[in-house]
Amino acid sequence: MAYSADKIRNVAIIAHIDHGKTTLLDAILKQSGVFRANEAVAERVMDSNDLERERGITIYSKQTSVVYGDYKINIVDTPGHADFGGEVERVLNTVNGVLLLVDATEGPMPQTRFVLKKSMELHLKPIVVINKIDRPTSRLAEVHDEVLDLFIELGADENQIDFPYVFVSALGGYAKLKPEQESEDLMPLFQMIVDKIPAPKGDANGPLLLQVSTLEYNDYLGKLASGRILSGRIKPGDTVARLWMSDHQRNEGILPYRPDAGDDDIEEAIATPELRRANSKVTKLFGYQGLKRVEIPEAEAGDIALIAGLDDVNIGDTVGALDTAESLPYEEVDRPTLSVNFVVNDSPFAGREGKYLTMRKVRERLEKELKTNVSLRIEETDSADSLKVSGRGELHLSTLIETMRREGYEMQISRPRVITRHVNGELQEPIEFVRLDLQEEYVGTVMEEIGKRRGELLNMVNNGAGLVRIEYLVPTRGLIGLRPFILNSTRGTGILSHQFEKYDGWRGAIADRSRGVLVVQEPGKSTAYSLGNLQDRAVMFIGPQEEVYEGMIIGENSRTDDMVVNVARAKKLTNMRAAGSDDNVLLTPPREMTLEQALSYIADDEFVEVTPKAIRLRKRHLKYEDRVRAKKRDSVGAGA
Repeated sequence: MAYSADKIRNVAIIAHIDHGKTTLLDAILKQSGVFRANEAVAERVMDSNDLERERGITIYSKQTSVVYGDYKINIVDTPGHADFGGEVERVLNTVNGVLLLVDATEGPMPQTRFVLKKSMELHLKPIVVINKIDRPTSRLAEVHDEVLDLFIELGADENQIDFPYVFVSALGGYAKLKPEQESEDLMPLFQMIVDKIPAPKGDANGPLLLQVSTLEYNDYLGKLASGRILSGRIKPGDTVARLWMSDHQRNEGILPYRPDAGDDDIEEAIATPELRRANSKVTKLFGYQGLKRVEIPEAEAGDIALIAGLDDVNIGDTVGALDTAESLPYEEVDRPTLSVNFVVNDSPFAGREGKYLTMRKVRERLEKELKTNVSLRIEETDSADSLKVSGRGELHLSTLIETMRREGYEMQISRPRVITRHVNGELQEPIEFVRLDLQEEYVGTVMEEIGKRRGELLNMVNNGAGLVRIEYLVPTRGLIGLRPFILNSTRGTGILSHQFEKYDGWRGAIADRSRGVLVVQEPGKSTAYSLGNLQDRAVMFIGPQEEVYEGMIIGENSRTDDMVVNVARAKKLTNMRAAGSDDNVLLTPPREMTLEQALSYIADDEFVEVTPKAIRLRKRHLKYEDRVRAKKRDSVGAGA
């Protein structure tokens, strides 16, 4: 069924991580009749990716469509983590309003602030959804006032500051206009969307015009471009014009990728665009019915369509009628702030656990990722066995690495490094806005650690109930490894949120890892006897009967220097027996590292070895003699 623009509502759900976006969408889909009465439905149905389900976060923006009465409501679920902020900005260009989801206990968070500001700049109509009202710790009146204060602080206009709001329990599946009301479903929320979110503008009889906001990839159809139709109609078989900026500006440096580009370069690129154009034939057209992507015969102004057949299409491209003369304004994509090297796995275990080992295979997979992951950048290095990969942060890069690992790839990953740039001769680095929510007893420890990481204190507020909120500006490199430190030092109770703020002057040196590591001396299988003798002086990363190789890192030393150890040594057998000598060895459980923790832990002379079955730490040079020579070369080079 085709819907006219006045019967369409396009809305995005935006919120901080863990505030309940995807859970709310689950409830909306169930109550809108998307599923059959006898159909089994998994929780977090919009999180189709395995990593999303495991981590409980949304990584990729997704669209669904539900019907309420004679209205079609297109809903976009957007990522809440800062590393995927580029996804949020782009999908906002396809909607006319936002559901600003706020936790009834935590209130507005940094990511809430960032996305809300973007939506205000686009003059989108907000509906504030205060979620998790059934929790005993909810603060409904206080959170409403905090949201109002945030709107005022961000310079909301009269239309935006008079926002409608609704109280919701996404888990319970009900919504209320007032906390004291009784409700059993989400109908008050559906009706508010229809009443308060404006219908999309656009003349269905005018010339075709849309801007590509997101990309998907299909092995049979190639790139699929998605965007809201601003004017006209489109159907399979149509020949359309595609307009874009030159490859140099869009892909190779000035806008938005080149890390050393200054503000003057960017302004010049925007002021003097080189417009390119090509004609393409629409081969297939898709829309959404619930969670399903379905072929449709036509789409018109106001609706969001998915188009196949646009060769080499990219984010920001304008698609229009053949006589379209100008492109729509190009939206800058988030710049990469962090980079790692993907290196061919050359450890003694290479090829045992993976399917794809060569750099040619890794390069092919990364080039495929570039087709849809527009915040990613890939560069050649001096070595044919290495590629430099840049992204928005630890989570952005580790998600890619973890996905490739599960697909059968083996590789080695270097220590993450921030991407700096020079502006008017000044070295600048990316700075992040950081917010921490901690219990009072942990404040001193955390503040001392962030001080070491060159953090600049902005604000600290004690709510009087034992919780303290602290805000900082911290260099991006100071955030590497900060999350596991916060979790460990606060016994899992601390909440860390961060968002890219700006590029600013270099903040000075940040101390590296304070302790050395245990490095394997010779290959073999670890024994309980050897590990038991070492555990008083170190924290172990492995348990007994694990195969190791020379140069592999298997623990953290209690001292600052590295220690070469033999963990495969067994206890010598004798004919003599002594009291207690045959007792079982009591071992402390090893510290198991996630991929993010491993990446943040390693030093410059170390790699993370990533395979489908394991995550290992190792020295860049496996043999002791090679490490000594490399250290001497580095010290001579530093002296020069």
